[in-house]
Amino acid sequence: MKKLSFVILTACSMLAFGQKVSDYKYISLPAKFETFKEDFGLADLLTKTLRSKNYTVIPTDKLQWPADAQANPCNVLMAAVLNDSGFLRNKVMLQFKDCHDKVVSSIKGASNIKDFKEGYQDALKQTFISISPSNPVNQTNTIVTQTNITEKAVSAPSNTVSSTAMDNSAVRFSNGKTELQKIQIDNQQFILVAQNSSSPFATFKATTKADVFRVKLQNGESTLGYYENGNIVIEIPQSNGEYTKEIFAKR
Repeated sequence: MKKLSFVILTACSMLAFGQKVSDYKYISLPAKFETFKEDFGLADLLTKTLRSKNYTVIPTDKLQWPADAQANPCNVLMAAVLNDSGFLRNKVMLQFKDCHDKVVSSIKGASNIKDFKEGYQDALKQTFISISPSNPVNQTNTIVTQTNITEKAVSAPSNTVSSTAMDNSAVRFSNGKTELQKIQIDNQQFILVAQNSSSPFATFKATTKADVFRVKLQNGESTLGYYENGNIVIEIPQSNGEYTKEIFAKR
């Protein structure tokens, strides 16, 4: 019961304070993208694009950061371009992590251009459409507020937590291998969580289309989910850039 209560609290915090790349002003780029043998002009291309979207690009060395970024490193996102190439296509993954090394966004791009430099650059350009312009939020305030909510939740009467868990206990789904419990956070969002897990398997947030949801998986990847014949379907991203259909039937 305590573990389930912790999962609900964690999910509420994630949904209430979900981070977006656009929440940040500063983006830190490494001196070298480790999964590439050469730069292929990717750093310059990414820097130019981020600046065009009002981000301030800074190096990895914190001694070179602006004073306000040094004072609060949690206002800085760490960006990396990863080589995600398959056998026939040049593919990249643009990834952003926060000060806790948690993935805020992971975007894939692919190109049919066989030349490495042109192909990797073309693939990287495909990811830029998913980056919104900077509209920074002070991450320090977010952390403090989340801590206050956690303290209030811990001090809440135990019967309140128990009744919440009981209300959700009957709704279960399974794909034949994993059994998950559906926990409704509010009218717009819910989570699926395994019985012995301390973090959600998947977090669902409503879209403008009925029964279709934006989904954040446990590994940080974003995808889509929807209801189909009373079952929950999640499109699971694959390493080749395709998606598989994972069906969780209602028990």
